[in-house]
Amino acid sequence: MTDLKLKAGAVVPSIIVPIIEGGSVDLFSRSGNGRWKMVVVYRGKHCPICTDYLMTLNDYAPAFDAAGVDIIVVSADSLERAHEQINKVNPSYTVGYDINLEQMRKLGLYISEPRSPQESDRAFAEPGLFIMNEEGKIQVIDISNTPFTRPDFKTILMGVNFVRNPENNYPIRGTL
Repeated sequence: MTDLKLKAGAVVPSIIVPIIEGGSVDLFSRSGNGRWKMVVVYRGKHCPICTDYLMTLNDYAPAFDAAGVDIIVVSADSLERAHEQINKVNPSYTVGYDINLEQMRKLGLYISEPRSPQESDRAFAEPGLFIMNEEGKIQVIDISNTPFTRPDFKTILMGVNFVRNPENNYPIRGTL
């Protein structure tokens, strides 16, 4: 990982990746209509924990949608490898692929080399989760250096609902 550390409350630079449906998407473009966006970076096809995590996210996708949060997931996998894994998940959210090293570094992600060609044919990002509010500012940052630590979607959803409630007037935390 580089010394880059995203600041809570900052606007993330444009990071454009291809999506498996065709075309491309800017991971951190504003969704519009007051919606938030959650970007989940996963390790790739070689990671069974990622497959389980994405399946769990699929279960929570309707609740995130109801909370006003759009979801995009992305890995460094090629289109072919992404399709192989995503076919098991059958997601209801947008799936990006081929995030490159420069983009991973912009996000401050930990990056790993594959242990063998069977694991992956390229370096890949360790897990990360970012939530951007309707103003385009980073509300939540969660970055890990290992596949074993990831935020729980139930807890994330509870927090998003709390923060999005105007009665709570809850600020972005960790800005100092």
